[in-house]
Amino acid sequence: MAYTRKDVSTLTRTERRRLVKALLELKRRGVYDEFVRTHIEYYVSDGEGGLRTAHMTPSFLPWHRQFLLELERALRRVDSSVTLPYWDWTKDRTAAAAPWTADLLGGTGRRVDRQVMTGPFAYAEGNWTIKESVRDGKFLTRDLGRARDPIALPTKKDLEGALADPVYDASPWDSTARKGFRNKLEGWGEGRGPVSWRNHNRVHRWVGGDMVGGASVNDPVFWMHHAFIDLCWTRWQRRHRVHRYLPAKPPAIGDEQRGRIVARHEKLPPWDVTPDQLEDVSRIYRYA
Repeated sequence: MAYTRKDVSTLTRTERRRLVKALLELKRRGVYDEFVRTHIEYYVSDGEGGLRTAHMTPSFLPWHRQFLLELERALRRVDSSVTLPYWDWTKDRTAAAAPWTADLLGGTGRRVDRQVMTGPFAYAEGNWTIKESVRDGKFLTRDLGRARDPIALPTKKDLEGALADPVYDASPWDSTARKGFRNKLEGWGEGRGPVSWRNHNRVHRWVGGDMVGGASVNDPVFWMHHAFIDLCWTRWQRRHRVHRYLPAKPPAIGDEQRGRIVARHEKLPPWDVTPDQLEDVSRIYRYA
């Protein structure tokens, strides 16, 4: 039977407690840090050579769908009642709203060094030491809303701009693609700085701290953010039922993207699964 992923703002006190406890247990066992290492390894930009599977590529959505499933399965081995909640940042838009409560993720970082001082993932609590990162420092950092140079979370209108595009993705299949749902949702826009950060990318920047860069998994909000991104993919699928993951076939010989992106029926490293197999997960979970 399919289980349910809920809006984080609707979790009961018991559900919050059990989710936090399961995350801390994965961290204690060293399992959580393996997920951080995986994301760092597969955080490959389109300016680099080789295969891209996680970012700036059509497989951004199925790669993270599988990544969430792997983490969720690990959590459910600790506590079978736990599922990943999603954070709808078009609705809960302030640092005072869920999931930034003291009994869940805690709040923003202190001004001097962005260290998170509240909640169960604060370094001072002794249960969440950063061990895998792209920066120095053992404590979790955040800068919700970017205090010195404020930005706002994406709006429903911003998100609708992505959901309305009926084409999944388009050539050149990278961060410069101007057509296609995938890149509009992932959020690589034109220009530089805040104007170029849209939807998914803008949320990472709004949270700040560890959420910026390949080690973003160090902040547990990563999972709630990407659960909402995954929900957006399911909404797009329902709206545009005849449209599917693209490209359906690998780029032609001579195309600079050949061997650098994953087509619909190709394996999606590091797993033995294809985007085609991840398009329908209704038998595994649903969203409330």
